[in-house]
Amino acid sequence: MGQLEGRVAFVTGVARGQGRSHAVRLAEEGADIIGIDVLQDDPTVHYPLATRADLDETASLIEKTGRRALLSRADIRNLAEVTAAVDRGVAALGRLDVVVANAGIFSMGALLDLDERTWQDMIDVNLTGAWHTIKAAVPHLRSGGRGGSVIMISSGAALMPPRGIGHYNAAKAGVVALATTLAQEVGPELIRVNCINPGNVDTPMIDNDVTRRLFMPQLENPTRADAEKPNSNYVAVNVLPVPWVDPADITELVLFLASDASRHITGVAVPVDAGYLIKKN
Repeated sequence: MGQLEGRVAFVTGVARGQGRSHAVRLAEEGADIIGIDVLQDDPTVHYPLATRADLDETASLIEKTGRRALLSRADIRNLAEVTAAVDRGVAALGRLDVVVANAGIFSMGALLDLDERTWQDMIDVNLTGAWHTIKAAVPHLRSGGRGGSVIMISSGAALMPPRGIGHYNAAKAGVVALATTLAQEVGPELIRVNCINPGNVDTPMIDNDVTRRLFMPQLENPTRADAEKPNSNYVAVNVLPVPWVDPADITELVLFLASDASRHITGVAVPVDAGYLIKKN
């Protein structure tokens, strides 16, 4: 029997990357999955976002574990869409136990050079979207009367913000504040709320031409192989000599926080960052 046998989890940004990794692993441990993704590109984001084919592949991977997958298109910026997706999933699966607020975007620019659309998209998706997630989902944890676990994916940049992505830093710092505040508000109902703060994660958000040029401006066309070299700027930001962590590294902490093994842990922000936060030079 898996650690989450008979439980139901809601995962945002489920179609690929971290969201897919989290959803499939939770399913492997016995959870049925409700999931959403926007399935359209954003003009302020420099890499393509997930597609319907990605969502379908995630559903197939979940179903191969023997668990049910109720995945749908919804825009995290639209509270009505998020609420409708959660409500449909709970009506079909009968309960909700775990919430993983994972959906997010990444873009770049000095704070005073950002246009208003780029700023607002970042706040709407990464911060307001996280609030929409808990607003739509936590009432189902409450009504179940069994407690539950909320896991919010923030960033190491929230705790040690680098230059050039101030809007991202601010939004992700807001996610930490949401998590610690919600933990206090719902703790008496045995609902735990924790935050994970990854460093660079090997997903399309980090591994793309534009982001590689940000890290390695000295190279005309930096490649993934360049990023993986021991002397690359990707490696240099971490204490451990790796360019990034894998989605599965974040997922294993998601699973721990979703399970009863962490039943007395709430209100914390946990880095999974290869030592980014303690790197001094």
